[in-house]
Amino acid sequence: MDFARLWLGLLLSLVTALDFNYHHQEAMEAFLKSVAQNYSSLTQLHSIGKSVKGRNLWVLVVGRFPKEHRIGIPEFKYVANMHGDETVGRELLLHLIEHLVTNDGKDPEITNLIDGTRIHIMPSMNPDGFEAVRKPDCFYSNGRENYNLYDLNRNFPDAFEFNNISRQPETEAVMKWLKMETFVLSANLHGGALVASYPFDNGVPATGTLHSQSLTPDDDVFQHLAHTYASRNPNMKKGDHCKNNVNFPNGVTNGYSWYPLLGVKGQVFDHNRIPLPNVIVEVQDRSHICPYKTNRFGEYYLLLLPGSYVINVTVPGHEPHLTKVVIPEKTQNFSALKKDILLPFQGQLDSIPVSNPSCPMSPFYRNLPSHSAATKPSLFLFLVTVLHIFFK
Repeated sequence: MDFARLWLGLLLSLVTALDFNYHHQEAMEAFLKSVAQNYSSLTQLHSIGKSVKGRNLWVLVVGRFPKEHRIGIPEFKYVANMHGDETVGRELLLHLIEHLVTNDGKDPEITNLIDGTRIHIMPSMNPDGFEAVRKPDCFYSNGRENYNLYDLNRNFPDAFEFNNISRQPETEAVMKWLKMETFVLSANLHGGALVASYPFDNGVPATGTLHSQSLTPDDDVFQHLAHTYASRNPNMKKGDHCKNNVNFPNGVTNGYSWYPLLGVKGQVFDHNRIPLPNVIVEVQDRSHICPYKTNRFGEYYLLLLPGSYVINVTVPGHEPHLTKVVIPEKTQNFSALKKDILLPFQGQLDSIPVSNPSCPMSPFYRNLPSHSAATKPSLFLFLVTVLHIFFK
């Protein structure tokens, strides 16, 4: 019996052990399934769709409540291997999965992360491209595009210009996935440049393209995140890079002083404390091209640096409701400030237009001056996180 227990223990540890090699689809699937089986209380494995060649687009969810959303627990997603020949991110996410599940209950930081976040990890968005790579190159390899030879990173709706390129099954699967979950943050791992990049990647004069930049209303937050990530990667911070590639000072695209990132989260209620969905919640004077709307639980999440802000809550048919909040320099466990908002009227849920949770597919800035000729083709807009920021 003792021998059987020993053998079983060894078997379980070997099943989830991950070597430092590149893992093709079959090996990746075997690893993900073993993790889902052996850590069923922490994980949920599902496919959000299939590639052109019929390969599953796997997503592993890690969290204390992996199978469903819980109020107050933000949803976060990682996506890697969007370009099939950019393979390091794929392996990083597999190793991240192993690190998370094997350190829960042992490492306080990992345990807190799993307690307070529902993490969705997609190691490969382009498995067909990965399988097509024969001889990896620092700049370009066969397999960058999907099987139909489309660049998936330029296959999504664009904020600044019409993108009428034929939508690919991998792209459609991700877009459908975005409509199913209320993601607060995202990170996309690319390869070929050692840099933490923050949005926007193209733009119009209204966002600063005439000054060789294109900034979001939350530029302070995005620059802080980029510096936070780069400062913890010595090679990135030094500006080390792939051969003959661009050097990025301090490992980011622009310089900026950074501070602790916290933010505010909560729910929006009517005066009967009924949660209100589809309500716009923004910081005053930070109007977004795609404003944040509460989910079916009335939840909102805003990333902010320490300071004083006025939150503007807009319900159709009512005057904006303004609430002042102060984000302190430090909070317990570096968690976001919790601020529920009670509106002074009774909400008629059936009268609040329930729009698609995703943004319109047409350009947001279509009525503004055309984008600068100096800006590069559109890249899909990704949010970032303190733990992992995206590469490209």
